[in-house]
Amino acid sequence: MSLEMKVPTVGESITEVTLAQWLKNDGDYVEMDEIVAELESDKATFELPAEKAGILRHVASEGDTLEVGAVVCTIEDGGKGESAAPAKDTEIPKEEEKSAPVNEQSEESQESYAAGTASPAAAKILKEKGIDVKDIKGTGKDGRITKEDALNASVAASAPTKEKAAEAPAKATASVSANVPVGGSRDERHEKMSSLRKTIAKRLVSVKNDTAMLTTFNEVDMKPIMDLRTKYKDKFKEKHGIGLGFMSFFTKAVCTALQEWPSVNARLEENEIIYSNFVDVSIAVSAPKGLVVPIIRNAESLSLQGIERAVADLAAKAKNNKLTIEEMTGGTFTITNGGVFGSMMSTPIINAPQSAILGMHNIIQRPVAINGEVVIRPMMYVALSYDHRIIDGRESVSFLVRVKELLEDPTRLLLDV
Repeated sequence: MSLEMKVPTVGESITEVTLAQWLKNDGDYVEMDEIVAELESDKATFELPAEKAGILRHVASEGDTLEVGAVVCTIEDGGKGESAAPAKDTEIPKEEEKSAPVNEQSEESQESYAAGTASPAAAKILKEKGIDVKDIKGTGKDGRITKEDALNASVAASAPTKEKAAEAPAKATASVSANVPVGGSRDERHEKMSSLRKTIAKRLVSVKNDTAMLTTFNEVDMKPIMDLRTKYKDKFKEKHGIGLGFMSFFTKAVCTALQEWPSVNARLEENEIIYSNFVDVSIAVSAPKGLVVPIIRNAESLSLQGIERAVADLAAKAKNNKLTIEEMTGGTFTITNGGVFGSMMSTPIINAPQSAILGMHNIIQRPVAINGEVVIRPMMYVALSYDHRIIDGRESVSFLVRVKELLEDPTRLLLDV
């Protein structure tokens, strides 16, 4: 008796998921609760555990978009010794094995084609490449064009012959020349957008269209913080078991400034502005499958070591695709650090429904004037993108100036002044 395993309900707003990858092969024996696949929603990645022990049979393929409740796989009764046995309906007669590969037969439904005719799979590939079927010589049965022929075909294969070129009118010269063979590879790879990537794209476009977003800039002299870290980082790690980075200083500075300028910590819902008396900081993290923004809850009440530990935990989960929906839901303000990738200056996009986001950038040794003298200092540009519907220019600029003051005199962060 086989058991159907379906896409589970993983959240109120989630109606479909993508089958990210199979962790167990079709025909494998699996134990109960053993993870067989990973499902990816528009917010997080979920593991799919086996609901009983037995032989796994794939129903969906990697990359498929499945609605909640759709069948992902089945588990048939069977023991470990039977795990290698293939399903009966997938066995291929010996005479068919000689004529074509297994995947070729299944995808082209074992139909026969006239010489020079492309199978449906091959025709689709040739169309995407812009290659005329008539210009391809098939290697399949009866001269048919197989999927492999199509994959191996290049744009050069459809280059016009001298006779065809002679027949073409002079005005078509420009379009014909586009198919002239050129040196080097011109292969292209088609990859279906993941649910997470589609959601990121949709949200970013929505923010650009639905908010009055502006960005204000400033620069921070990072020498005081760098000197403080150099002096205490070894003792800090020895005592707290975690490194002392820049993110904790920025988070503490942001929390202090947000309490002084509460509109920067607010959000707009219909015709109401909602002010939060707490600070849930979203930290933008680059994960293998896209940008995610896990949240440090009540960051205003955490110490430097508490913030560093929270950042490290969330970054590790993001790297391993282990973040839950709860860990990425909410947030009142976002910090993103493009400096780790070498960005000197950027205009970060607001993480809706929040009203502002702070962008950190790389630290560059630059000449600056201090007390009438030109000195070399490690400088960082910072950018605050904000929704002008909620935050006025005075508030945004004042907020960023306050962050700059706190970072350039970090003892204020420790003394709360």
